[in-house]
Amino acid sequence: MELKTNYQYTYFIHPFVIKEENYLKYILKMLKDKNCNLKTFQKEKDLQMYQYFLPETRSFLFSSFGFGKEKIRELEGLPIDTRAALLAKYPCNIFEYSIPKDIQGKIDDKKGIFFAITKITVICFNTGICFLVMKTNIEDDYNFANVLNFNYKFRDINQEGNILDAYDNIRLQTNSFESAEIFRNFLRRITGSSVESLKLDIDTERFLTYSYICIDQSAWGISHEFDEVKHYFDKYINILPADDIKNIENNNKKIITMSKWKYAKMSLNKLGVMLFSSSEDMNNYTILPNEYENQYLYTYIINLYKKIYLKKIAAELRNPKKVKKARKKFIEFTKKMWIQEITEDEFGTMLNHKMQATLELEELYNEVKTKYDVLYKDLNIEKNKRVTILIGLVLVISLVFNVLNFVILAKK
Repeated sequence: MELKTNYQYTYFIHPFVIKEENYLKYILKMLKDKNCNLKTFQKEKDLQMYQYFLPETRSFLFSSFGFGKEKIRELEGLPIDTRAALLAKYPCNIFEYSIPKDIQGKIDDKKGIFFAITKITVICFNTGICFLVMKTNIEDDYNFANVLNFNYKFRDINQEGNILDAYDNIRLQTNSFESAEIFRNFLRRITGSSVESLKLDIDTERFLTYSYICIDQSAWGISHEFDEVKHYFDKYINILPADDIKNIENNNKKIITMSKWKYAKMSLNKLGVMLFSSSEDMNNYTILPNEYENQYLYTYIINLYKKIYLKKIAAELRNPKKVKKARKKFIEFTKKMWIQEITEDEFGTMLNHKMQATLELEELYNEVKTKYDVLYKDLNIEKNKRVTILIGLVLVISLVFNVLNFVILAKK
């Protein structure tokens, strides 16, 4: 019998980088876009997010928590240029893109797979590092296989030359995006040129996948062990199509799986984060989906940010013209982000550390630190050399004056 789902959604995450000096222009562009709205956070309505993140991280990611309703009204009343200039001073700005109601996808009518893009968010950091985040879900369809096929197909839709019917039974069409090229043009309008992203070796053609699924309790629950659905789970966490038959045991060795729940497992790899759960636990279709797409999603975003920012600093340390500023950035990053915990939540802390391990942040940080240390020593050697030369010159000049004084005195 085919595995059935009770609830599911998938976020596709597209990192992109703009030049730091163009950040203000980008914020202004977003404010001028009638489809974009600045997302603000308030303690009352976003209490779980407020309580989950520690103050340092909260002020870094969600500056608007400190705004208050009056300040938000004042901000909205300012001229757009002034508003952009003020927002550009904050570490992070988050925009929500208004989606026309007819954005819907389908895999031919007889197969009956429909998907909706229900939310598009653009997260912009003042370092020029940004994330386009799209929430999708399959509508009126409860076949687990279709979720596998959709996740497998859609994450590569931004590849040049990729056509929507490239895979059998995974043909995607949309009312607003009639072709993959139209969809790619939509992405380019938001993200701009990929030049800066490619400089940092960011994959601009494949989305990162952040997915949640709750399968029916008839497949995994009190009467059925997890081992009975493990082969479905393996395909899901490896983002494979339903008909894939290759051995994936070796792939699983590269995946970190963790859980604090009896009927839910979260898996992390370099391609994304996947949560596989059962409706045996009511929490898995009520509370957990909300936590997963809020607290845990932003935990993932901040770790992705750290990885890209470290790459950016490493690139700047290799540029003689940017070395001085890059050294200051690295020191500030270490003080304000690297040594700081982001939450006191027990599972959140464990998740944060597992994400760092999956993304190999420790290794990347040590590489940058080694480069920083070498440059620091070189600069000190050069500085000491200049001081030594200067002292030598002073001594020579003093010696010359002493000789001249001696000659003058001798003649007297």
